[in-house]
Amino acid sequence: MILSHDVTGSGPAVLLLHAGVADSRMWDPQRASLALHHRVIRCDLRGYGATPLTSEPFDNAGDVRALLSSLGEQRVAIVAASAGGKVALQLASAWPDLVSHLVLLNSAFALPPTRSVQRFGRREDALLEAGDVDGATELNVATWLGPEADDDARELVRTMQRRAFDVQLAAGDDVNQEAGPEIDLESITAHTLVVSGGQDLDHFRAIANHLAGHIPGAKHTQLGWAGHLPNLERPDEVTALVTDFLAELRG
Repeated sequence: MILSHDVTGSGPAVLLLHAGVADSRMWDPQRASLALHHRVIRCDLRGYGATPLTSEPFDNAGDVRALLSSLGEQRVAIVAASAGGKVALQLASAWPDLVSHLVLLNSAFALPPTRSVQRFGRREDALLEAGDVDGATELNVATWLGPEADDDARELVRTMQRRAFDVQLAAGDDVNQEAGPEIDLESITAHTLVVSGGQDLDHFRAIANHLAGHIPGAKHTQLGWAGHLPNLERPDEVTALVTDFLAELRG
């Protein structure tokens, strides 16, 4: 199965990978600007947006690799958020020649969860077990958007997260997701920008520090105002940050 996706613009390819609280629509504020100079590829991972969950075995990195192959892309830059960041790291580690640049916005990675993440997980599980999908959705909106987010951003995240819950809960236990490639940070050769949010959960700030310290040559930008989804909180500022970092692709 090829992931649901869209392609906009022309030039060096940029792949956008969404957070686990979202789908490809989270990149609406960045797509047009990036497409002025790049071939912008957005996709919905399985169980998000327009990509269904099926019973066949899969892993997200393998799915994305297959999508890029189907599009004839042999080298891409990747801009990824949260859970999408983990997929991007898998791709850049397993296939270093595939990924030229990485921009990681509050990326996920396998560090031990902090109390704040554990507390969130317990609250979400309790709401879903009680059948309160609306309550679980609102918990996610409140947790993952920082104080700079406006009403439109909150409504978009609400819509995307509710869609993900509907698809994933309908699939039940009939899901065969595999872990995918192991991540060796030292093997990553992509030019990497790690972005962290000062208003995000401490778990993701710790991950950013770890990634910046272990990916060769990585740069780390800390946005004091940002929550977990800075591209939706201050879209223009994050668009400029990403565009500037990718400018060398246009050289």
